[in-house]
Amino acid sequence: MRLSRAGLSLVFLSLVAFVAGMVTPASAATSPWRITKDHWDASDERGFEEFITAIGAADCWTVDECLKSPANPYRHTDPRVKFLMDCADVPYFLRGYYAWKNGLPFGWQSAMQSGDGGGDIRYSTNGNRIVGRSSVPATASGISALPLLFQINNTVSTAMFRRSSTAESATYFSDTYSPRLDREAIRPGTIAYDVNGHVSIVWRVESNGRLLIFSSHPDHTMSRSFVGREFLRTGPELGSIFQKWRPIRLEGAKRNANGVLVGGRLVGTPNAELPDYSLEQYVGNPPVIPVLWGTASFVKDGEEMDFYTYLRARLSTGNLSYQPVEEVRTMMQTLCSDIRTRNHAVEISRKEGRTHLMTPPGRLPRNIYGTDGVWELYSTPSRDARLKTAYKEMYDAVREFMLLHSIDSPRLDYKGTDLAGDMLAVYDQQNAACVTHYTASDGRKIELTVDKVAKRLFKLSFDPYHCVERRWGATDPAELASCPDGALKTRWYEAEQPLRNQIDRTYDVQMSSSLEELERGPFGLQTGRGVETAPEVDIRSWLRGQMSQRAAQN
Repeated sequence: MRLSRAGLSLVFLSLVAFVAGMVTPASAATSPWRITKDHWDASDERGFEEFITAIGAADCWTVDECLKSPANPYRHTDPRVKFLMDCADVPYFLRGYYAWKNGLPFGWQSAMQSGDGGGDIRYSTNGNRIVGRSSVPATASGISALPLLFQINNTVSTAMFRRSSTAESATYFSDTYSPRLDREAIRPGTIAYDVNGHVSIVWRVESNGRLLIFSSHPDHTMSRSFVGREFLRTGPELGSIFQKWRPIRLEGAKRNANGVLVGGRLVGTPNAELPDYSLEQYVGNPPVIPVLWGTASFVKDGEEMDFYTYLRARLSTGNLSYQPVEEVRTMMQTLCSDIRTRNHAVEISRKEGRTHLMTPPGRLPRNIYGTDGVWELYSTPSRDARLKTAYKEMYDAVREFMLLHSIDSPRLDYKGTDLAGDMLAVYDQQNAACVTHYTASDGRKIELTVDKVAKRLFKLSFDPYHCVERRWGATDPAELASCPDGALKTRWYEAEQPLRNQIDRTYDVQMSSSLEELERGPFGLQTGRGVETAPEVDIRSWLRGQMSQRAAQN
């Protein structure tokens, strides 16, 4: 998402000055964007993939840090500037940045209109239509690149990704297209769009079919994870999940003596001419017609699978098999990363927003997951929902591995004799390796691990007006003693428990309840007030239970 006015039905590019604080006066001296190539060739695409892979693998926690790190080979050519952006900006900025540094053409969707005829175009029910396009001017002297890139950032929102994968237009062509689901098509730089309002970039396709991704957030923190079930599969009208950059060409330009291209117009390659264009992620295999996407099945080598298993099977080298101990290790490392980036986000809220010192408003936002202003910057409901989903996905995976083991499934690659014990051992090993601390209100350092967060997962407050102890779900009186929240904030915290129990992000539900309305209910996904019961995610307890059962049987 990005900071945009809810209810807009049309977004236009506005050529305005930099956002305050985004650039320093010293950044005026920068190399112009001169276009020297009329299209991106195979070597350009490989270079872009390598650029994205390096950023994904780097030890950096904001896009700004990444672009200033050794992961960016162009960092020494940049002026003193801060690269501040949220999730929707990152794909466009990185693609445009790479194009600038390599003399390549670049264009973008500059205006979108809701297919519903109104409402917030980031969450339109029937997707959006492209009604405007812009491109980098091909001029002899070039154009100042960074102001243009930041102006694009100021235009882009997740609404740009929410459009039909079947639509075709020579004038208003889409920046991206739906790729085939295989290792040749899904490459570093491919976009993973979550229709609940988040955008990530694939930076590695592992041999076991897992897709590693990174993304930015409204507070400019950067997180790394993998494509999981939090990325909802929908119909093609919404553009989920995978989108790949459409090849473009500058036609009709003339080349100056110095090699710079001048004039011309940007055209996009039609879907029919793209060798890896496919609606497979919507229509399944064997395919159904797009309107029947909800009935699609996914079959590989005669076996019907759910979409997410099929995706991994298609992207695996060889037949899909699970190494359960390594799977647990990877998921633990991902959870560790998620916890650390959340810690950074809560610290930003505490130190920069200082919202915990403010009196909360009388009502929640219209929708806590899709909003703007202070709430978007410093609250964490969407981030927390993704974290809860990751814990639940790991919990379900561990149970699935035990089921596959019990039926001696050939898909499970495990040679040991105590699967529950081995998964618990790697769980404990990774838990001990992932120790972070949050700073309590009185300055104490409170230890957090993956397992400790699991025990308090549904107590973590997403509300930016709560003390840091409640942001981290403290229940122990000694830990909670330093929380300065008074009676009003305590009531809000207790009333928001059903919302914390909820994993699903309901962007289409009215949620602007008062404190009394939250306390009164009713509850359920469509009420906007949360659900009464949280799902089970305590992996360690479940594995210990399995080990106890086995010991009793022996």
